[in-house]
Amino acid sequence: MSDKFLNKYRISSTRLQNWDYRWAGAYFITICTKNREHYFGSITNSEMQLSGAGILADVFWHEIKNHSKNVELGNFVVMPNHVHGILILIGDVDTGHALYLPPQPPPQPPPPPKTIGQQRFQNVGKNSVSSIIGSYKSAVTKHAHRLGLDMEWQERFHDHIIRDDGEYQRISKYIANNPQKWESDSHK
Repeated sequence: MSDKFLNKYRISSTRLQNWDYRWAGAYFITICTKNREHYFGSITNSEMQLSGAGILADVFWHEIKNHSKNVELGNFVVMPNHVHGILILIGDVDTGHALYLPPQPPPQPPPPPKTIGQQRFQNVGKNSVSSIIGSYKSAVTKHAHRLGLDMEWQERFHDHIIRDDGEYQRISKYIANNPQKWESDSHK
C-alpha cells in the first residue's frame, strides 16, 4: 500500500535522499511548462524571442538573488517551454529552521537512521532549492495571470547537484548554447 498525504497518493521524491538542499552548492535547474506548451516564446534563427510570459520568466529568475539569502545565479536561459539555470547557494545552512532536528540519544533498540530526505517531511525548509524554485514559479505564474497571459508550470522541476568545476563549465556551456540546439532539444 502506498503512503498517503492529505488522503492523496504521494509521488516519491526525485531529490537525493542523503543531501540537504539548503547546503551550499551549485544546482542545475530545469523547469518545464505544463504539457510542454510554448508559453515563453519561440526560437527564430537560433535565438530566443521572448513572449510576455517569457519576459516574466527571465526577469523573475534574475530577481531570485534579491529575495533569497546567500544565493548567486549562474548561466540561465528561457526556452519556449522550459527554463534552465544554475542556482548557487553559498554560506551556512539555516540550522535554526524547524526542520533542523538536533541529535537525540537513540532509543533502545535504535530504529534505522532516516535519510535527510525522509526528515524533510512536507516542509522544504527556508532558503532551500525547492522553496526558492517554488517562489520563482509562483511569482511568474501570479504576474502572468495578472497580465492576462496564459502560463502554467509542470508540478515538479529537475535539479542536478553540480559536483566540480569541469561539470559546472559543461553545464554553463550547455545552457548558453541551448537556443542554437533547439531542433534537437529533448524538452521540445
